[in-house]
Amino acid sequence: MFARRLPWWRSSVTCKSWQSGHFLPWGSCQMLSIKGINTTVEQEQQAGMKEKQMLEDSEMHLTRRDTEALFQEQPETGNQYLEDTLLQSYLKTHLPPKVLEEVHQDLERFGNRLLTKIQPLSWECELNPPVFQQFNAWGRRVDHIHTCSAWRRMKEISAEEGLIAEAYEKRYSNWSRLYQAVKLYLFSSSSGGFSCPLAMTDGAAKVIESLGIPGSLKNAFDRLTSRDPEKFWTSGQWMTERRGGSDVANGTETVARKQPDGTYRLYGFKWFTSAADSDMALTLARIADAEGQCTQGSRGLSLFFLRVRDEEGKLNNIQVQRLKDKLGTRQMATAELWLQGARAELISAEGRGVAAISNMLNITRIHNVIGAVASMRRMISLSRDYACKRVAFGKLLKDHPLHMQTIARMEVQVRGAFLLLMDIVCLLGLAETNLASEQEQLLLRLLIPVAKLYTGKQASAVAVEAMESFGGQGYMEDTGLPVIVRDALVLSIWEGTTNILSLDVLRSLAKSQEQVMAVFLSTVQRKLELASGTEELSPAVQRAQEAIRSLQQFMAATDSKRALTMELAARDFSYSLARIYTGRATQESQNHGMGWDRHSPALSPSRWCHQELCPVAAESARGSYGDGAALQDSALVFGNSRL
Repeated sequence: MFARRLPWWRSSVTCKSWQSGHFLPWGSCQMLSIKGINTTVEQEQQAGMKEKQMLEDSEMHLTRRDTEALFQEQPETGNQYLEDTLLQSYLKTHLPPKVLEEVHQDLERFGNRLLTKIQPLSWECELNPPVFQQFNAWGRRVDHIHTCSAWRRMKEISAEEGLIAEAYEKRYSNWSRLYQAVKLYLFSSSSGGFSCPLAMTDGAAKVIESLGIPGSLKNAFDRLTSRDPEKFWTSGQWMTERRGGSDVANGTETVARKQPDGTYRLYGFKWFTSAADSDMALTLARIADAEGQCTQGSRGLSLFFLRVRDEEGKLNNIQVQRLKDKLGTRQMATAELWLQGARAELISAEGRGVAAISNMLNITRIHNVIGAVASMRRMISLSRDYACKRVAFGKLLKDHPLHMQTIARMEVQVRGAFLLLMDIVCLLGLAETNLASEQEQLLLRLLIPVAKLYTGKQASAVAVEAMESFGGQGYMEDTGLPVIVRDALVLSIWEGTTNILSLDVLRSLAKSQEQVMAVFLSTVQRKLELASGTEELSPAVQRAQEAIRSLQQFMAATDSKRALTMELAARDFSYSLARIYTGRATQESQNHGMGWDRHSPALSPSRWCHQELCPVAAESARGSYGDGAALQDSALVFGNSRL
């Protein structure tokens, strides 16, 4: 255990006087007898034996201490479905009885499979990230991305469980999308990062379906939605190029050249391609005319389908430059790709690529919300279990009021986010089965970016707060908790940052000529009126109604022509929509008795409404969007800069 070396008491440099307990130079020990100190040979031998025994005891203690580990009870969770009372209550409240019976049985089975089979694979994916091999042993370029067996097994499981198929088979009509979302929610935190390729696969299937599943894409659609692991495909989404991500209109440089057979060859550089090991991809490019010129802006973008590899497994005139070294989601291969004449098929109308891809973006943003809610639920479940096991200052963490208050506040956040998610997937299910009204379609269009931006920020905050609840153990890599934190941080970036999506919310309002805002307000107010009859909800209902009035006053006071004012307010405005709508959802859920304790203020929906529900009105009152606000912000940021 220790290096074999002379102990300090045999050193030629120092010795220790056992009478005084102090270290002395070795020569001084010899001088003791010279000066006539009363020591006999027998006493010296006894002292030496005592010294030796003490050293052996000390070494044994050090050895034991070296081999001992930190003993604390590991936080664990059981069947995620059976432990999620809010989820079960929601399904019981909303699903038709026959559908509920079938779904409940399958989700209980799936929860057991997650616990016993899938979670161990998830950790394997984290420990064995993808590796890029550019050349083989003989110098031939192969550009092979090696993924671990657990990652490949996740793909098979995704097909077996119908994680994409369920939404397109429509076995349960409009409830099929809800059922799929619930399975993805349970799968997400145990997926080892495989939720990301599933999001893009779902998005690609949605795009092809929206195009009417043309004959040339039927094979791709069938594979994307297959339950057969041997046939199942995943899809990439190749949008980001060197000049930026969200600004595809000005950042896309990839050129498409038409071939005599009607196909196209793509030439360009894709800066950030998630799930680079996928079977196919959808990507944007600019079609070059006979003179080689391309139309710039969004009007010049068209949408293309391509296979990543041919039937022999060779890359489709694609070179992998490198894999991205990311903060999180390390389980998944994200690459920089050169398209050097990749064969592709034009699947949108020429110049209508952005419009065609919008269906994919809506789906992937909903998947982002699913991932955010799932990561929050996972962290809180572990934190709650740990509080029942960890003793500190003489009692369990659950018996410390401040600790439980912190977890309760996080619990309210995840419950609100869950209900917002469920509303969105229910609306999507109605829209996909042609059962949604025009008002419901407008509301869905608004809520998708609102939910994505808000839950992305929630997930980051809750993950960090929950990690803190484990103390120093939360910071230890081998607990798996830092993985959840790192992976959560991407949720506010992927598929549009908070600011980008806030501006998207404003575009949604402008495009509908304020109709979407009218639908939002009428929907919330109608639900609040239903909840107002419940005495326990009266304070929360009142605060929500006050927030609506503040929001209306802000909008009335803001001249729609003053674009800068609305741009400055966009983030706070979107937060206000999220908090007000979610406040309405939490109150409705308590009215139905869904997993809330009616008599507990800590878990009451009123806790949600204790926060500032309309931050845009509060910031407006502080002058945050007034004349000169933008210049003041710039001065504050760059005031001490030499720029």
